[in-house]
Amino acid sequence: MNAQNRLMVAFLVAMALISLPAMAQQSYKPPRTEHGYPDLQGVWTNATVTPLLRSEQYAERRAHTVAEAQVLEQGIADYNEAANKPSNPNDTVQDLERRGCELRGFANNANCAYNQFWTDAGTRLLEINGEKRTSIIIDPPNGRLPPLVPGVAERGAERRRLLAELGPFAGPEARPLGERCLMSFGSSAGPPMLPLLYNNNYQIVQNQDTVMILVEMVHDARIIRIGGKHQPGRIRKWMGDSVGRYEGDSLVVETMHFHEQQNWQGAAENRKVTERFTRVAPNKILYRFTVTDPSTFERPITGEVALNVSEGSIYEYACHEGNYALQGVLAGAREEERAAAEAAQRK
Repeated sequence: MNAQNRLMVAFLVAMALISLPAMAQQSYKPPRTEHGYPDLQGVWTNATVTPLLRSEQYAERRAHTVAEAQVLEQGIADYNEAANKPSNPNDTVQDLERRGCELRGFANNANCAYNQFWTDAGTRLLEINGEKRTSIIIDPPNGRLPPLVPGVAERGAERRRLLAELGPFAGPEARPLGERCLMSFGSSAGPPMLPLLYNNNYQIVQNQDTVMILVEMVHDARIIRIGGKHQPGRIRKWMGDSVGRYEGDSLVVETMHFHEQQNWQGAAENRKVTERFTRVAPNKILYRFTVTDPSTFERPITGEVALNVSEGSIYEYACHEGNYALQGVLAGAREEERAAAEAAQRK
């Protein structure tokens, strides 16, 4: 066999190895529940180091090369090993912040004191159909958000003006939802359900007319009604109103009527999110979502995430227990106001 033929054989073998996971997923038939629905039940995790938005260097390339993926995942392993090293017992809080920021490449702030004990962002790139993905978003083809429609910047101007006038510590309503322990930060509960820095686990439970998804981050419980119609638009829920249906081996969920404070990437409360859950292997669910909001984006946004089986149960997420932190923030603001008023009277 000459060199050219050997190269061709090696290429064909590599392509076959890459296509094997995709072929296995296409031929897999998920188990059914007692009601005949595809069984999605269990505890799953969407932790991944693949970002939501694709780095511009990859343009419209949806997957990493094998060599790129190896380098990136090894870099994550090296980072975790360095971050897991014991701290110097003589370090001050300022030392920990500074070294944490140096390790993460961030500007100095208190968040850099978080070490690997607190985080669980995953160690692998998102793998779907044998591809190591460069981003969660796959459409638009560049893996980025589409252009905004005219007038989006002016939307919500009155609310921003009011918050600026009252200040960021005027009351609990001025603080972020995650800080108030009402919803996860980011879009963990969603929809769309996306990975975060930690607590990326979900438990799915099905019965004849309902699917419940328990979200580890801030213990949100999504209730999806099977069949039926959406509730009136005047009823606004934090996670929207979700109605599902089964199509073959997939659960399809349509969600709308979101609370105005629960946005996603700037999308308005009248957006629609369509999700498709398809169990493609005993240990994996392919989660595909499309966000449609003509009032914000020039075109819909579609992404894919792998929900991989997770061992063990989901335990309570206590947020900041008793919500003492929020009370302290507001009490501190009132103390600053009191001190400022006293100083003004002395002048």
